[in-house]
Amino acid sequence: MGNLFLWATFTFFVNLQLGCPYKLVCYVTNWAHHRKGAARLTPEDIDPFLCSHLIYAFAGITNNQIATTKWNDEILYMELNNLKERNKKLRTLVSVGGGNFDARRFSTMASSQTNRQIFIQSVIDFLHKYHFDGLDLDWEYPRSHGNAQQDKHHFTILVQELMAAFVEESKRTGRRRLLLSAAVASSKRIIDDGYEIPALGKSLDFISVMTYDFHGAWGSVTGHNSPLHKGLASYDPNVFYNCEYAMKYWKDNGAPAKKLLMGFPTYGKTFRLSSEKTGVGAPVSGAGSPGAYTHEAGVLAYFEVCTFLQGATLSWITEQKVPYAVKDMEWVGYDNERSFQLKAEFLKKQNYGGAMVWTLDLDDVSGTFCGQGSNVLVNTLKDALE
Repeated sequence: MGNLFLWATFTFFVNLQLGCPYKLVCYVTNWAHHRKGAARLTPEDIDPFLCSHLIYAFAGITNNQIATTKWNDEILYMELNNLKERNKKLRTLVSVGGGNFDARRFSTMASSQTNRQIFIQSVIDFLHKYHFDGLDLDWEYPRSHGNAQQDKHHFTILVQELMAAFVEESKRTGRRRLLLSAAVASSKRIIDDGYEIPALGKSLDFISVMTYDFHGAWGSVTGHNSPLHKGLASYDPNVFYNCEYAMKYWKDNGAPAKKLLMGFPTYGKTFRLSSEKTGVGAPVSGAGSPGAYTHEAGVLAYFEVCTFLQGATLSWITEQKVPYAVKDMEWVGYDNERSFQLKAEFLKKQNYGGAMVWTLDLDDVSGTFCGQGSNVLVNTLKDALE
């Protein structure tokens, strides 16, 4: 018994010194500060000890060079990177691209060595100028949206050349090497079309798999935004649309498990029901109503979900380990503390590298809406990983 106690004590202090072995990578958007009241988030509002890495979304590409996209980006960069004065271990990256970005700019930039070198040098200068620790690539997606067939390989070359340049720059200057990550698809079809996985797994520091948006108002029936596992065939016939499958597919095809981060959405997907059926797989006529703060049909931030839940019928999808709720002919599949906890236990059991959160500002940052304290979802995730 004494030896067991000593070993437990030793392990505790080793872990305390080494810190959490899992990454908790959190995106921060450059439009969250436009929201009103308690839904507003600026970098200065962020707890610098909440996440291991913060990624600012998004930068763009102009004339094959990385560029700001908002008039006040430089101010927000400064505010975000000032957080490192309070937490010396915090790392910050800037993400280029995004879901609304014109992917043809990526395609053009990556298409030739000359263009890639222009981009890479601009990235190094940009990151040092604004005191970021690295770059995140969010190309959605190589070889999709009509992009050239060569995009898949050009993306690999871009990643390899970026990492080589980061290594060389570090050796030459003595600075800490810049980090390189990518946000990648969870759809099997897009993965097959767009990524040379083994090569990416060697060159990237970490890979954030966007394990969400598996279902949405584009479909004809209800389905959960981010189910952990496959559901029953009666309502979930596609084996690909779940976190477990997407993560395993990346791993089995050559990405090191420790570099893979599972995506955790702090928002839900909503539907307008079109019949008396209210379960998973129920017929729908389109997107649910826009949220009062996010103003996008078919999507509710977690803090807006908390308002929706008042007077709603709450249910749990046993096979997929996620919740949904129904009220006034509207259906929302979302994540809560319980599902975040179960997903964190899953990724630890599978020896993945950690979690990626999209986004900090869609959680209940102030604690005003849900009455569960500030950053309830991300804090749940942090505690589970630690």
